[in-house]
Amino acid sequence: MNSSLASADFSKSRRATESSNEPLLHRTARNLIATARSWLSRVVSLAFARVLMIFFVGFAAGLAWQSYGSAARKAIAGWSPHLAWLAPAAAPAGPSPERLKATSLALAAARQSIDKLTTEISKLAASPEKKARASRRGQDTRG
Repeated sequence: MNSSLASADFSKSRRATESSNEPLLHRTARNLIATARSWLSRVVSLAFARVLMIFFVGFAAGLAWQSYGSAARKAIAGWSPHLAWLAPAAAPAGPSPERLKATSLALAAARQSIDKLTTEISKLAASPEKKARASRRGQDTRG
């Protein structure tokens, strides 16, 4: 076969595959845009997945701290004396007499104010009934 014939066949077949009338630059730009879009969608989806992962890890850590916070604080405080401030405060041994006295005085004052409110409410509830009775008596004597 001739080399000129082979090159002519090659050039014809190349033109036959190019069915588009658009210039090569437009097609390249479209391919570049499509590539950028697919890359951007992968990046955005990865970023969104990272944000979700961070959120769920933080949420789980918060729940764990709520459940096991005091034990974790004791363990962390035991590691070093500098971390002693993390240890939970010791609970009081029992109620002090001063605290009991203050509580009983506050309860007595609250009880007195509740009793006063009860008497005033009963007076207010009784006053419309008295007015209704008085008006009925006035109508009975007239009629």
